[in-house]
Amino acid sequence: MKKKLLLLATGGTIASIQGEKGLTPGMTPDEFIRFVEKIPLLDQLDTKVLMNIDSTNMQPESWVTIAEAVRDHYDLYDGFVITHGTDTMAYTSAALSYMLQQGNKPIVLTGSQVPMSFEITDAKRNLQDAIRFACEDISGVFVVFDGRVIQGTRAVKIKTKSYDAFESVNHPYIGYVNNQDVTYPLGRPTNDNHLLLCDTSLCTDVIVLKLYPGIKPDIFDYLKQEVYKGVIVESFGSGGIPIVGRNLLPKIEELIDSEISVVITTQCLEEGEDLHLYEVGRNIVEKSIIHTKNMNTEAIVAKLMWTLGKSEEPSEVKKIMERPIAFDRS
Repeated sequence: MKKKLLLLATGGTIASIQGEKGLTPGMTPDEFIRFVEKIPLLDQLDTKVLMNIDSTNMQPESWVTIAEAVRDHYDLYDGFVITHGTDTMAYTSAALSYMLQQGNKPIVLTGSQVPMSFEITDAKRNLQDAIRFACEDISGVFVVFDGRVIQGTRAVKIKTKSYDAFESVNHPYIGYVNNQDVTYPLGRPTNDNHLLLCDTSLCTDVIVLKLYPGIKPDIFDYLKQEVYKGVIVESFGSGGIPIVGRNLLPKIEELIDSEISVVITTQCLEEGEDLHLYEVGRNIVEKSIIHTKNMNTEAIVAKLMWTLGKSEEPSEVKKIMERPIAFDRS
């Protein structure tokens, strides 16, 4: 059966043109879909402009706009393609993975490192591949980039210029797109044909704190005084928190006592945290902190905002955050 798809445009490099002060989004989706070659499985491709921004300017409220657009058109289309800037695409793909759960259709994000308007560009291939993958009988949120299909909660941008900008971190690639062929190295994921669940409630009172040698414990006093309801600590290695010299542990305990949800992750890109491994991690493991295992920071940020949108009670936040959703942790 041929597919009817909706392309939702948000701007980004893929839609950029050269302006007086540098690249800026300027192409409409109707202008750049003319570069798409014929796809046998595609019957109709409609377009809708949601916003036309550099993804550096993407906000959580923008995620809601995108999610609600998918929800409002869900019964009218077989799949969705979202064109997006690369800089914050991983945050958006993770956020949509939490806000749009179950369902029975593919929601595919793509973009490019070079604008569609340039003669030499990755935009044509990425858009072609994303549209082709959106014709698959599969459900979930995915990033399609440089021929690779990545689970929405596992995409991380690791390069600023190269075409292979995104990697699937701590999770296998879902598949590969080569012209009209889609392959699944570990087998095609099942499509359970559930009804779409859309929950766009968010609390954005979240901060990410990256530890570094010499960081002052007093920073946590500031966090406690401000309006933050969730603090994500990017620790050293497997989850190390300094306890000698500038001892951060008492200040983290004060955050927890103030009923602020504290999440511990690692600065290392791969393999995740393990607070039980070293003394510097075990000192905090007994506290009511939230473990992230091998989640990436982009997914942690989006999930914490989404979770706090449902409850600010720390024990409930911990329960939701530590429950796997959309293959975000293992």
